[in-house]
Amino acid sequence: MNLAPRQLSILELVRERGYVSIEELAQQFTVTPQTIRRDINQLGEAGLLRRYHGGAAHDSSVQNTAYTQRARQMRDEKRRIADAMATHIPDQASLFINIGTTTEAIAHALLNHRGLKIITNNLHVASILSPKEDFDVLIAGGNVRSDGGVVGQATADFISQFKVDFALIGISGIDEDGTLLDFDYQEVRVSQAIIDNARKVYLAADSSKFGRNAMTRLGSLDQIDMLFTESQPTEAFRELLARHEVRLEVTG
Repeated sequence: MNLAPRQLSILELVRERGYVSIEELAQQFTVTPQTIRRDINQLGEAGLLRRYHGGAAHDSSVQNTAYTQRARQMRDEKRRIADAMATHIPDQASLFINIGTTTEAIAHALLNHRGLKIITNNLHVASILSPKEDFDVLIAGGNVRSDGGVVGQATADFISQFKVDFALIGISGIDEDGTLLDFDYQEVRVSQAIIDNARKVYLAADSSKFGRNAMTRLGSLDQIDMLFTESQPTEAFRELLARHEVRLEVTG
């Protein structure tokens, strides 16, 4: 594929930053958002980057996008997913919440609840929920990453002391065969302990996670009770969810 100079520069920026919004690219190259969308569509069709609702990303199976970029990516979609999931959590429930920007949105959505007991390995989630006086927030010990995630064997051991009503989890990718994928094997071990020790497991995954590659196997869709996303997955994914008896909620 013969790329125009602007398209080559877009590719370079996306690979350098991991994710760049359409608005940023339009300002960078002094063109309209529509022009950038056309460039991104062409680059996406060529398999050179991944198109998202508000921008483009360079996917790697070995390294996740930087936390600051993930926090900005698909913010409105994550909020809608979080609001939908929160409606399925009753007051006075016990919860696990794992690492991720989507689970941080879920924490915000839970602030109108009463009497929750939350166990988390996400410092941001703990910070969001702990000011609520009728919430009981426990933070797992372990190695603290720069993105506020707490991981390691001590973290998994702490999680395994409990049996809770709901696990509210995010994910980096869902493979076409239904495998749940993430990047950090230490984070994965904690998430596996979270899934194993919850009565119900609710997965929040925006549309960018379907078909996204990551190198570490976390689990399978058959371990999930409900999946929340903002747009209808492909027919193949819907069939996969039906086969594993996973209830799908699309926020629209």
